[in-house]
Amino acid sequence: MKSTPLSLIAGVVALAAVTGFAALTAPGDETVTEAKAAARLPVERSSLLCPAPSTSDLADTTYTSFTPAGEGGGEAGTAELTPAESLPADEDVPADDADKKKDKDDKDDKDEAAGAKPVISLKDLGKPATADTSKSDAPALVGTATGSFAPGWTAQQTTVAAAGGARGLLGVSCTAPDTDFWFPGAGTGASRQDYVHLTNPDDTAAVADIELFGAEGALKSDVGEGITVPARSSVPMLISTLTSEAAENVTVHVTTRTGRVGAVVSAAEDEVGSDWLAASADPASTQILPGIPADATSVRLVAFAPGEDDADVKVQLMGKNATFSPAGNSTLHIKSRMTASIDLKDVTRGEPGSIRLSPADGSRTPVVAALRVVRGTGAEQEVAFIPATGPVGERATVSDNRAKGSVLSLTAPGETAKVKVTTSEGSEGGAASVKTYTVKSGTTLEVTPEVPAGLKGGYALTVETESGGPVHAARTLTLKESGIDMFTVQTLPDDGGTVEVPAAEQDLTVLDD
Repeated sequence: MKSTPLSLIAGVVALAAVTGFAALTAPGDETVTEAKAAARLPVERSSLLCPAPSTSDLADTTYTSFTPAGEGGGEAGTAELTPAESLPADEDVPADDADKKKDKDDKDDKDEAAGAKPVISLKDLGKPATADTSKSDAPALVGTATGSFAPGWTAQQTTVAAAGGARGLLGVSCTAPDTDFWFPGAGTGASRQDYVHLTNPDDTAAVADIELFGAEGALKSDVGEGITVPARSSVPMLISTLTSEAAENVTVHVTTRTGRVGAVVSAAEDEVGSDWLAASADPASTQILPGIPADATSVRLVAFAPGEDDADVKVQLMGKNATFSPAGNSTLHIKSRMTASIDLKDVTRGEPGSIRLSPADGSRTPVVAALRVVRGTGAEQEVAFIPATGPVGERATVSDNRAKGSVLSLTAPGETAKVKVTTSEGSEGGAASVKTYTVKSGTTLEVTPEVPAGLKGGYALTVETESGGPVHAARTLTLKESGIDMFTVQTLPDDGGTVEVPAAEQDLTVLDD
């Protein structure tokens, strides 16, 4: 009698961890066991990237880092955001020259990264950490959380620009690195100053491509291909310099040939200020865009169909009490690889709402989408953007909430759902609290979070689904500056704090006669 070697057993378990399935076969080609159903376990490592905040001398930026209390990812770990090297757009390296500089750049960047001090370090679970800067040359940040700080780690960057062409409240949830991003809602017209910020968290260079699509299709560009982003560096690209064509509504597509990046668009528009435009949820036939403020004076829907087929979608507003189609805008036809838009004007009419896009006439073509939202009138207008987003799922968090000005929007596009909302401890003091809300099917519920008792500093909001159908959420933060109600909206997709890990059979020993 003999046993299958331990190394084979270990290999099977490792294969299961990567693929979600493994089988062990005896010498006679007879399968004797296979992995059990996958279990969900806390992640042990997370990465986040924050773009360079502002070049204005009149801007103040707050960074907030937070991990919810709960089951951690093993060891104590750390969560730190450190400076990346910020390069001006005209210093990006063409892909053909990347290899010539690669060795030198990698060595220099590793040396700098090794000596960089964290801008912000998280010390406690369930309690935000903050840092502030007023520097006009503040860099992008790259960060990693490990151990118990990794599951659900989130970071928020909030900038108040009091004056100038880029004035506004600019908020963005720092993003995880990826290889594919869609940004409907950008522009290349004379009134727009939109930049794509590409940040590379890794120790080797990444090479990215940027495609632009307007109402008539692809915008001609000779300089959007092969953009090298050096190791642990950030490159801003002015979108209007990538093409000679001016377009009011543009979809930006960022992909990488090698490596991965974090990508986000800073959008500045004459008369209405500026904010960050985060990436849309991945292409899907149904998209949810939650959290339109009740007092929105102008709402524009921008959508794009990236596939070979046109898309026909129903446009519905999930309001306070019911779902309905906006008058005259019940459907939208989106031609393949062309950007479409609808001006919905003041569609919410004094009540909070969320937009649902769903297939019309049997069309199930995937789309991406975003909303351009304006509040105020005349010289007191202010703009923000709401991308399509996934559901809260098990848990989602948004940090940097203040004693006043935070509003949480919850929408249930399917069945009625119940969610638990936790307000964390304050960054400088204050007790956490928990409250449960029921969101009726097809409606949007707007709630003002219960501020932590004795709050000092800021706090985080964590939303967890307890029962019922999926819930989509967004947080609106409003701050009054120079008489203007400046605002920004961040969506709350699932934080990815757990991952499926195959559970191997306890006894993988194969016995042979």
